[in-house]
Amino acid sequence: MVESLIEIGKLIFSVSFILTVITASTPLLIAGAGELVAERSGVLNLGVEGMMIMGAACGFAGAYTSGSIVIGAVCGVLAGAACSAIFAALTLGLAVNQVAAGLALTIFGTGLSGLIGRGFVGARISPAPKLDLPVLTGLPGIGQIFFGQDAFVYASIALIVGIWYFLYRTRAGLVLRAVGDNHASAYALGYRVLRIRLLAVLFGGACAGLAGAFLPLAYTPFFIPGMTAGRGWIAVALVVFASWKPGRLVGGAYLFGAVTFLQLSVQALGLGIPPQLMSSLPYLATIAVLVLISSKRGTAGLAAPASLGLVFVPDR
Repeated sequence: MVESLIEIGKLIFSVSFILTVITASTPLLIAGAGELVAERSGVLNLGVEGMMIMGAACGFAGAYTSGSIVIGAVCGVLAGAACSAIFAALTLGLAVNQVAAGLALTIFGTGLSGLIGRGFVGARISPAPKLDLPVLTGLPGIGQIFFGQDAFVYASIALIVGIWYFLYRTRAGLVLRAVGDNHASAYALGYRVLRIRLLAVLFGGACAGLAGAFLPLAYTPFFIPGMTAGRGWIAVALVVFASWKPGRLVGGAYLFGAVTFLQLSVQALGLGIPPQLMSSLPYLATIAVLVLISSKRGTAGLAAPASLGLVFVPDR
């Protein structure tokens, strides 16, 4: 038992493990950041999985046909935004139930992405290049971790910083949070609730599309149907996990990425730990942290936007 713990400890603190965790956590962080903004405005979009897989299919198609990773990333962003526009038309324009519309969007995106990507199954591209600074990247230990990542990783960190600044240091962020907390009062004060929510939903869709595009453009150099493998649902859960706070979202994304990769690594080491126990670790970790947060006098529940998931019709 002690020897097993020592082997796991060596694995966790190895550079290769940290690099893999950062890569595996990046799509969760990007998609979760977009969903956090949407939910802060009071819109619950459960279609993140569908938008991500559409971003993956369109992103790979764009990169393969053009030969440019940048164009592929733009195609993924546009695909996610287009899917979120459909969701916004249903929930904001027609006042359709947000949960039902989100589930429908996931089914729609999964099917359409398979149709779009079927001609690209088996094709391969060169993955997004990693940063290579002659001196800094070569530093022992920290060099590759901080100065050897691809542009998607740095974009995910910049995205979180930008969202934090927007929500807590700008008037527009204050208005968005006010709309999410009480859309009726915000409307009475003269704010255009539906427009604000539309922009937030489109931003969330663009982030989900970028997160999906990351998978075939940087994580794996090819596209296969269903390659998101439930990451969209994890991103939605991470927003609750983080109590709708950008800083906590970073910790949650990397924690879940670490636990998910740890289960595969420990099984590969052949330490005799039951694989069923290792497979349950990501979900046990999620439950444990949620219980820990909720135990602090309900702070997790109080952090949720009061108007989250509620339909808003201006003339009511």
